[in-house]
Amino acid sequence: MSTATASTGRQQELIAFKVGEQEFCIDVMSVREIRGWAPATPLPHAQSFVRGVINLRGTVLPIIDLSARLGFGFTEPEARHVIIVVRSGDQEAGLLVDAVCDILSVTEDMIQPTPAVASDTVKAFIRGILAVDGRMMGLVGLDHILPGREAEAA
Repeated sequence: MSTATASTGRQQELIAFKVGEQEFCIDVMSVREIRGWAPATPLPHAQSFVRGVINLRGTVLPIIDLSARLGFGFTEPEARHVIIVVRSGDQEAGLLVDAVCDILSVTEDMIQPTPAVASDTVKAFIRGILAVDGRMMGLVGLDHILPGREAEAA
C-alpha cells in the first residue's frame, strides 16, 4: 500500500488497477468486491463495451470492458483478468480490468485536475490525475462509465 507523505487535505483510499499498459484508480468506497474473470452471457443490442452479464449470488451484474469504454480497444479476457464490482448511486456493475495493482492512500491535494487540453469526454471519464511513486494514473469517475448514466444524459 502506498501512502502520501507531506500532503494536506482530506485523506481517501483508492484502488489502482491496470488497463493495458495504463494505470487507473477508483475510490475504494465504490468497490463492493474484486473477483476473478468469469465468462459473461452476451446481451443482444447491448452497447459495445458491455461484455454481458454474470450471476453474482443471484443478482444479474452487467460487465463493462473498461478498456473498450475508455477507448483503448476490446479486451480478450483470460483467467488473469479481474472484475471489480462497483456501485455508483443505485447502479452496480463489474469493471473488467487487467489487474489490480495497489491500494493508495492519498489526499485531495494530490489529485491534479484533468488537463485543459483533454476533451469533455475525457474529463467526464477521468476526474483527475495522480502522480504517485513515479507513476501517473487517472482517477476514474464512475458516473459516466456505467451504461445507464450515458443513456439518461442523452
